[in-house]
Amino acid sequence: MDSKQPLAERMRPADLDEFVGQDKLLAEGGLLRQMVEGDQLSSFILWGPPGTGKTTLARIIANKTNSKWVSFSAVISGIKEIKALMAEAEAFMNFEKRRTVLFVDEIHRFNKAQQDAFLPYVEKGTIILIGATTENPSFEINSALLSRMKVFVLNDLHLDNLIFILRRALENKERGLGNESLVVSDELLQFLATYASGDARTALNSLELAVLVGKRRGAKELSESDIKQAVQQAVLKYDKDGEHHFNLISALHKSIRNSDVDASLYWLARMLEAGEDPLYIARRLVRFASEDIGLAAPQALAQAVAAMQAVELIGMPECKIALAQSVVYMATAPKSNSVYAAYNSAAKDALNTVQHPVPLHLRNAPTKLMKEIGYSSGYKYAHDYEEGKADMQCMPKELAGRKYYVPSKRGFEGKLPD
Repeated sequence: MDSKQPLAERMRPADLDEFVGQDKLLAEGGLLRQMVEGDQLSSFILWGPPGTGKTTLARIIANKTNSKWVSFSAVISGIKEIKALMAEAEAFMNFEKRRTVLFVDEIHRFNKAQQDAFLPYVEKGTIILIGATTENPSFEINSALLSRMKVFVLNDLHLDNLIFILRRALENKERGLGNESLVVSDELLQFLATYASGDARTALNSLELAVLVGKRRGAKELSESDIKQAVQQAVLKYDKDGEHHFNLISALHKSIRNSDVDASLYWLARMLEAGEDPLYIARRLVRFASEDIGLAAPQALAQAVAAMQAVELIGMPECKIALAQSVVYMATAPKSNSVYAAYNSAAKDALNTVQHPVPLHLRNAPTKLMKEIGYSSGYKYAHDYEEGKADMQCMPKELAGRKYYVPSKRGFEGKLPD
């Protein structure tokens, strides 16, 4: 083993017995394990965050299969290379009567035309396509291709998994750091594993750097300072237009809706500290104020708009607290979706019924001709009536009696007349 290789590469598992995590897929009797050990492969996608074992699994499969194995990078390859490879795979099938297993790393980087180039060969069975991606296949893989592939979901590694991987690397003398004779306490390993956020590669790389820092000062035992220098800061997983982005904004929205102020603040902090655009969050809060609070607490909309103005005027990092104030207000406010439901109901009629003309008595009559043909005739001015409301039909006659807005009994809205 080349000692100049990164620790994460040297410690990469060579078989399923060394592989840590993903127990649902790789336990005895698990579908993926059966496919690998029985060399009964069909096309599939490995979907999961970085450092969860996608490439490692692919390499283990490569060592197990009797088919021809070809690795392909979506980053550096185009449709010309795909077509050439498909031609080779077809020739191999014709002469050797064996299939080609094609592993495509970061398959989400291929565009529609590139993905379509695989489709006929997957259908015919000329190739077994194995793709690895950190992005949601539902959004990134063509539906025609996706329908012909299984999707195996790989999850972040548990804390115990990472601690085991780190301890194994410290003790392994052939591939790991066993010859360094440096003591690392269980407490510091847990600290390091926590900061890796489920990513084995990050955990191992950080450990390797921490050992280097400790050796430079001649230490026999790693200190918390060594670990912190290696880590610098927590690895906050985020992608501003991908799976984590949508999961986190969904968590924020639903936590506020459920009036869980602490969870709401946590998800807000996760997004802001990972680099989310604060204006995006502010816009979503404005929407939330009307959609989920509405007239139960009318001040929520003012709070949200004020927070958005703060974001625009003072920017980061100062605007974090304005956003937090808005989130706390909305999480603790009474909730009502009556306005949201009312508008959707009215919009349904507006879109799906005949476009009824505006009743004549509701039309303005700025000209003599318009008055002569009945515009404004019969209009009743609400302020002329004691209760400020005239007995006048304002809906088209075909929709008379429709009721869209039904106020809840919560907060300010509960005080409104039915």
